[in-house]
Amino acid sequence: MNIRRAIKADIATLVALEQEHLQDELAVDKRDNSLDGQSFTQADLTTLVNQHWVVVAEVEGQIVGYVIAGRWSFFRQWPIYRNLLNRLPRLDYDRAKLTEKNCCQYGPIWIDSRHRGQGIFEALVTFVKKLVANELPYMLTFIAEDNAGSFAAHTRKGGMQVVDYISFDGRDYYLLVLPTNESFF
Repeated sequence: MNIRRAIKADIATLVALEQEHLQDELAVDKRDNSLDGQSFTQADLTTLVNQHWVVVAEVEGQIVGYVIAGRWSFFRQWPIYRNLLNRLPRLDYDRAKLTEKNCCQYGPIWIDSRHRGQGIFEALVTFVKKLVANELPYMLTFIAEDNAGSFAAHTRKGGMQVVDYISFDGRDYYLLVLPTNESFF
């Protein structure tokens, strides 16, 4: 397994993986077919690779996982992230106020189902955390309440802690934070 920062040559593969696995986390809730997963365009992924943090996991030269972290300036274009930004002034972690200037949006993270349980999740989180730590002390993410697998991975394997609970567009989410300067693995 090779964990590394994404490069321009990875963008087409990341776009294809995004499209192929867009609805994976939504499959847990078959009751509501109106939900849509977050999708990034080629232009979005180019911006993320060039100006933010995208980390990939490779096995035998094939990308089998990736994680994205980005500054709020990029994510504010979508309503759910604007909702999170509005909530930031009320969020504290370990006696620190979370702000747009001291944290970034973490996620999504994706790992091919054939490669899960092999330490890739932990390796991706550790690598992106080290990259972000050079600039910001915290990463913030949200996980749908009904996505128990992702919640377990992020809290148990990723060391993230719940700091709030929100509702947005008819769905409930946990807000989780991960300090970038602490080791959980």
